[in-house]
Amino acid sequence: MSLLAETSDLSHNPLDLFEELATENDLVHDRSSESELIVQFTGKWSDYHICAVWQQETGAMYLSCQIDSKVPETRKRAVYELLGLVNEKLWLGHFEYAAEEGLVNFRHTIPLRGTVGVSVEQIEDLTETALAECERLYPALQMVIWGGQSVAEALEAALMETVGEA
Repeated sequence: MSLLAETSDLSHNPLDLFEELATENDLVHDRSSESELIVQFTGKWSDYHICAVWQQETGAMYLSCQIDSKVPETRKRAVYELLGLVNEKLWLGHFEYAAEEGLVNFRHTIPLRGTVGVSVEQIEDLTETALAECERLYPALQMVIWGGQSVAEALEAALMETVGEA
């Protein structure tokens, strides 16, 4: 018995819907192949590139959101600690440090086998979650990488809930 069946109930590529949403919202995007889509978003702190990959053979859509901030060798240990503590608080997805590129990414995979396909709401929820978590992490990451602050100080400043506006 195989855990991954040869056939899938899923007949539609979820990236088609994601690309349609990107076009409708005038977002810069690039569809390099049937299995990969990159969409650019402008956040408060940075521009973010979301890469969505469709794996037909496993019936899963993978999404990653890259934070544009190189991690110097001297700050890797602190970044690993920061990401570990932040990941403990996440309810969807996780952050990883991609050592080869020296970059931080938010990642999540949606298994879609046995479904009719991904919904607009699922794509919106996943995209909004990825962007919100990257926006929340960005200041703490900068404090640790370039500000020389401790992980505890950066977490306290970046993750505190603000009330009202100044």
